[in-house]
Amino acid sequence: MGHSVSDGGQKPESDVASQHQMENVRSVYKVGLPPRKKLTKEFTDTVKETFFADDPLRHFRDQPKRKKIMLGLQAFFPVLDWGRQYNLKKFKGDLIAGLTIASLCIPQDIGYAKLANLDPQYGLYSSFVPPLIYSVMGSSRDIAIGPVAVVSLLLGTLLRNEIDPQKNKEEYLRLAFTATFFAGITQAALGCLRLGFLIDFLSHAAIVGFMGGAAITIALQQLKGLLGINNFTKKTDIISVMRSVWGEVHHGWNWETIIIGISFLAFLLLAKYIGKKNKKFFWVPAIAPLISVILATFFVYITRADKKGVQIVRKIRKGVNPSSVDQIHFTGSYAAKGFRIGVVAGMVALTEAVAIGRTFAAMKDYQLDGNKELVALGTMNVIGSMTSCYVATGSFSRSAVNYMAGCQTAVSNMIMSLVVFLTLEVITPLFKYTPNAILASIIISAVIGLLDYEAALLIWKIDKLDFIACMGAFFGVVFASVEIGLLISVAISFAKLLLQVTRPRIALLGNLPGTTIYRNVEQYPETIQVPGFLIVRVDSAIYFSNSNYVKERILRWLTDEEDKLKENQLPRIEFLIVEMSPVIDIDTSGIHAIEDLYKSLRKRDIQLVLANPGPVVMDKLVASKFTDVIGHDKIFLTVGEAVLTCAPKSSLAA
Repeated sequence: MGHSVSDGGQKPESDVASQHQMENVRSVYKVGLPPRKKLTKEFTDTVKETFFADDPLRHFRDQPKRKKIMLGLQAFFPVLDWGRQYNLKKFKGDLIAGLTIASLCIPQDIGYAKLANLDPQYGLYSSFVPPLIYSVMGSSRDIAIGPVAVVSLLLGTLLRNEIDPQKNKEEYLRLAFTATFFAGITQAALGCLRLGFLIDFLSHAAIVGFMGGAAITIALQQLKGLLGINNFTKKTDIISVMRSVWGEVHHGWNWETIIIGISFLAFLLLAKYIGKKNKKFFWVPAIAPLISVILATFFVYITRADKKGVQIVRKIRKGVNPSSVDQIHFTGSYAAKGFRIGVVAGMVALTEAVAIGRTFAAMKDYQLDGNKELVALGTMNVIGSMTSCYVATGSFSRSAVNYMAGCQTAVSNMIMSLVVFLTLEVITPLFKYTPNAILASIIISAVIGLLDYEAALLIWKIDKLDFIACMGAFFGVVFASVEIGLLISVAISFAKLLLQVTRPRIALLGNLPGTTIYRNVEQYPETIQVPGFLIVRVDSAIYFSNSNYVKERILRWLTDEEDKLKENQLPRIEFLIVEMSPVIDIDTSGIHAIEDLYKSLRKRDIQLVLANPGPVVMDKLVASKFTDVIGHDKIFLTVGEAVLTCAPKSSLAA
């Protein structure tokens, strides 16, 4: 209990008397009973708060029919809302931002397609159609849409586990489109069913670890292109990759490729440093990848370095996206595989996109509707799967550049998409001599930002369990595989949640001298015990998962305190007060546990007293008749009033 117990001390009777004099005016307030609700009303209120907490229909109330139709269209197509206030000033900002992110996305897309084991044009396709769909359906003004490194690697790994992209290229491509289709269906379904809150179950710490591990894995995969290695492992774990790299050191490495890759990687990192050091030069790291591609391609072309073993892109198919509807598996075993892969890739993609969208929405102080975002992301991926695209989502690096470039609306995505369209129609033949080493350098420089060691250190300082989740995800990705790392991150996040639910915090309370305030004795060492009382606070809802633990923990404390009192020949405990203000809910198992606690205390001749139960808890205690068992006079508004009312008997015994 209070620290004075462990020290063998006791509150002086004079202090008790003075406290009684100070508190001689008793409160006339009692714990209120909430109005009884019908079961159907209570159920509908719970459902409404769970799925419709933001009250999406509030804008439709008291509106004429024509206005409701317009509001309904704006809900699905936000462009109809912000488009009416669009002007030339906003267009200037969007034009600059769109051109800037286009210069960044084109070389990145070609490299990310390789991560997914797809031909380069599919990366460009995925930055043409999906951004157009998102720009009319998305609610974020800043997010830049396209392929991203983590999702590309995850998709490529999962697909390659099913089909070898070298031996069966066509079937691999079909499965990629099928997975993209089901990724979009999953995202859209979560939005339509208003289940967007499910992505919050993947904790921030787990995401930091997963992204950091993925960054290491992606960078290691690029050693193939950076060093010019032909025979490279298909595994992604660090041990297999390093064994493959060092196994080829004498015969597999190409020194011309290494010089190109290292030189331009240094250039890209320098550009990134300049942009980070001075925000005015944000455009430097944005255009550096495209400049690198142009210079490297020109260098390879004039020196014909490809004849000396430097691997090049060779050919990117010219023209816009061909239809891929007939290539999607809607039935059969490949449909089931595509569904499984699509759900995983889709969940990771929407987690990244929503996190990015929320970040920039907070910076610009506007609201982001998570469920609308899911519908927009899902729709763009469903349509994308039918137009030769693979899973697209929000890119943090491009979104940051978009924000820094002064984007005003989603029109910046349209501008970017238009530039990609012109690239597909006109420029793609010029990429023939682009060395793979420069693409590897671009990807490595891009994913370095995903390795957030500062966030990991902060997590260590704040919460050790979160740090375990972070490191578990990180090492799972680095030493096993991307899917194993993802599984570990989800498992640890759920394990932490279960641990907190099944083992809630229970605090011993003591009195702050000269007040009627009762606080945690660990947080406030100066608190003292009130003779004859044990006061505890349960800092959680009491459910079937933790009810027995709560009861047993309180009884263990009671036993320990009684032993200490006997040793010091102090008055025994007569009252156990449970402070219930943090208990937001209780179920039938919780009520049974409280009843069992009451019976155990009766056998020890100790009275159970409750303080400040909330409306939901009080309603259920009344419904279960437990209030009749314990007595309405043993339920108080505050701990102070409970002590004041029960203290005379204790003081007399003392």
